[in-house]
Formats: sequence, C-alpha cells, structure tokens
Amino acid sequence: MSQCTRTGAWKFLFVATLLHAACVAAQELEPRAYSASPVGANFVGVAYLNSWGSLLFDPTVPITDATAKVNGVGLAYGRTFNLAGVQALALVTMPYAWGSFSGTVVAMDTNVTRNVTRTGPGDARAKLSVNLVGSPAMSPKEFAGAPPRSMVAGLSLTVSAPTGQNHSNKLVNIGANRWALKPEAGISYGWRRKWYADLYGGAWFFTANPAAYPGNARREQDPLGSVQTHVSYTFARRSWAALDGTWYWGGATRTNGGPPSTRLSNKRIGGLVSLGITSRQSVKIGYNYGATTRVGDDFGTISVAYQLLWF
Repeated sequence: MSQCTRTGAWKFLFVATLLHAACVAAQELEPRAYSASPVGANFVGVAYLNSWGSLLFDPTVPITDATAKVNGVGLAYGRTFNLAGVQALALVTMPYAWGSFSGTVVAMDTNVTRNVTRTGPGDARAKLSVNLVGSPAMSPKEFAGAPPRSMVAGLSLTVSAPTGQNHSNKLVNIGANRWALKPEAGISYGWRRKWYADLYGGAWFFTANPAAYPGNARREQDPLGSVQTHVSYTFARRSWAALDGTWYWGGATRTNGGPPSTRLSNKRIGGLVSLGITSRQSVKIGYNYGATTRVGDDFGTISVAYQLLWF
C-alpha cells in the first residue's frame, strides 16, 4: 500500500470521528426539559443507546461506504432546588461508550477499507437550568395544590468536561480532549392539561484541543447552533408520548489555523414514550433518525432509560 493511500485511510477515520463527536453534541432530543417540578426532588437514572448508520462527507472527500455503530450507557443524578424564588435543576451525567467505524477510501486506482473500534468513558456533563417564568419554587405539597401554569420559560447552561478516553497519538477517540459550553433558552406551553409544546434554542462553544493527532496539532471548532421543538400528549397518569425534531448547523473545524472544513447542516426527527411504572419510577423509550443530512451522520438511534425519584 502506498504512503498516499495509508494517509487517505487514516484521514477518513479522523474526519469520521470529528463529525460523529460534533453531531452527538447537538442531537439531544429532550421534551419537557423546562417543565415545572417541586423543589427538593432527587432523581437517578441509567440510560442505554444504540446508534447506527452512515457518515456523509463533502463531495470532494474521496470516501465511500462510511458507517459507524456506537453503543453507550450513561448514569445521571439530578436535584431540583429553590434559586431566588424560582425552580432550578442541577444535573450531572457520566457516559461510557463503545463502537466501531469503517469506510472505503478511494485513492488513485486502489480502494482501501479501514476499520477501528474504541471502548472507554466519555466526557462528563453538568447542567444547570433555571425556570424564570411560570415555575416558582414550591414544596411538593404546594405544587400538588397549585393550578397548572400554561407557560414556563427558562435558561440553562451545559458544561462538557474533557474526562473521556483520549490518546493524542490516535485519530479515533471517545473523549474530545476539550471543554464545551452550551447556553440555551427554552419555552414550554401547555393546554388542556394534556398537551405540551416546547421550543429550545442554543449553541455549543468549544475550546481548542491542544494535542490532537499526531499529538502536536491544535484543533479548533466553530460554534454549533441547534433548535429543538417537541409536541407531547399525556395519555395516562404519569405517562406521555412526544414527537421531536431538531436542526443543527455550523461546527466547521480548523487544524493549526488552516482552512475550515465543511459546515454541518442536519435535521432529525423522532419520538419518545415515557411510562410511569409507579409514582416514583418511570421508563423512557425513544427513537430518532436523520430526516435531512447534507454533511455529518445519517444515524438511527434507539434509547431506553430508567429513572427513580425521591424527596
């Protein structure tokens, strides 16, 4: 195999990883994220997801049949509390992932297929959300006796820390080796005590990865904007279903100050069902896929999550 072909194959793995990492950051589909809750509530959760599909590149990139299969589990702990008279929520999550990437690089008169697998912890996240409108801080007793609010609006900040597995001498890594911040604004509107509509808008901002492959490269990424919308319906006590959609754009990358890569522009739709097992336990089952993908990943994702609540 020529040196040119080997370089092209490794370039594929690197680009695939960048695109996947960027898209995962923006594909969160979370209905009722700003819904009202009583303060003093604690919850723990465990989730599993399975993603599979194609990676789509700029037409100038000589890569075909690029695919990825990714599995992940995550543990989460959250608590609602009183912040200056309004409801706030603090949440911490820790993921663990394993997956494989493969693709064919077209170089001169030779097609080369490459495969790689990775397993390890991902980047931990912490989120603080504050409901500024329509959700005053209330105890469980006060909350149970209060009339429903038709509109809730709030702000949140998510921080992703570079805790994931990362090796500067490897192109494919689970962790991004950088910090990321996502400010977001959200509004939720309910009517007839059964229907809810959500609209969120935010953007990820990234610090540079100072030790990208082959260990001495500096990689930067532009902000990655996202918009989410959800419509959900409560069909039974403590059980509801939602239709979800998101659009994200931007996120071009640069290495050592070089020219930017192609910007991402993707739309995804999906659905989720939340089933109340008891007054303090629930299970969520969701599915989403790429509705329109210009550059990025065209994945299907199935997720299952269990949550336990106590005061």
